[in-house]
Amino acid sequence: MDLIREEAPDFRFVMRGANGREARVNEEILRQSFIVTPDQLIKDWDVHALTELDAAAIAPLIALAPEVIILGCGDTQAFPHPSIMAACLSRGIGLESMVNDAAARTFNVLASEGRNAIAAFILSR
Repeated sequence: MDLIREEAPDFRFVMRGANGREARVNEEILRQSFIVTPDQLIKDWDVHALTELDAAAIAPLIALAPEVIILGCGDTQAFPHPSIMAACLSRGIGLESMVNDAAARTFNVLASEGRNAIAAFILSR
């Protein structure tokens, strides 16, 4: 009989779930917006609403030089201002915006494929 085993991912930070108010990274519950890469967790990203997303707010994301940024925009699907999209695309960085639970799943899939992806989650207070 084959046993079902939970396999440990080959990346350090795994999204366990997310909604518009909190997220679980590994075993830690976060209630402030944050950035996660397969190997790094940047807590307290100072963005509390999609309308606050500007050039200064995306600078730490761009500095990580990912191939794609997964933007968790909260509980409701929304899109950043076109200037934010342009800032990423002009550097060859894809930007995908989705609700937080979908962003968590997408990040895990891309990380498990070894892709150079990061996720930024906007959590409301």
